[in-house]
Amino acid sequence: MNNWNGTLPHSDEKPVGASLGWQRLATARPYQSRWHNLRQDHVRLPTGEEIVYTYQEHPGFVTVLPVTDDGRVVMVRTYRYPVDDWCWELPAGGLGDKPGVSPAEVALQELQEETGGRCRELREIGWFYAMNGTSSARCVLFLATGVDLSGSPSLESTELSEVHLVPIEQALQMARDGRITDGDSALALLRCEPILRGLQPDRPRQENP
Repeated sequence: MNNWNGTLPHSDEKPVGASLGWQRLATARPYQSRWHNLRQDHVRLPTGEEIVYTYQEHPGFVTVLPVTDDGRVVMVRTYRYPVDDWCWELPAGGLGDKPGVSPAEVALQELQEETGGRCRELREIGWFYAMNGTSSARCVLFLATGVDLSGSPSLESTELSEVHLVPIEQALQMARDGRITDGDSALALLRCEPILRGLQPDRPRQENP
């Protein structure tokens, strides 16, 4: 398991790139915020060509895969303004506006805020890069079991979402067949598939998302 604290990188250096002949000549950050930075590196490639590589420096985020005791995944159907579409997702949230808060604590907060849920156990599964060609963002994945939805969601003004309970097998199929268009959520489900199969009841209830 790789542990990572979710902070923006403090070093401009790229040691692996340097070992491959990528020479960083200068770095600029034309936009900076607590959520992310826009970074531009002036780079000389091994061929001698010089380019400006622009990407997002990101403190990372968490994704939570919540499962109830009766074998259902807690999912949210959310409107996403950048793509102007409704998307099936797992609860998730950024680390940039929560300094000093651990990824595990953020995961518990997001579970409560987006679904009104609490869990009996939270397990860190690992992490993955979200968009490694254009962003340094890493997603820390957590599995929450024994989830109870007795609370109420606490959404921000820009958040439009619905909470749904989906049987494990159906959620896995949604990740495979493209109904889940959010890549982080689909990967989280498939990465946890062996664990999820052990949590299935004999006769899962059906929903038609």
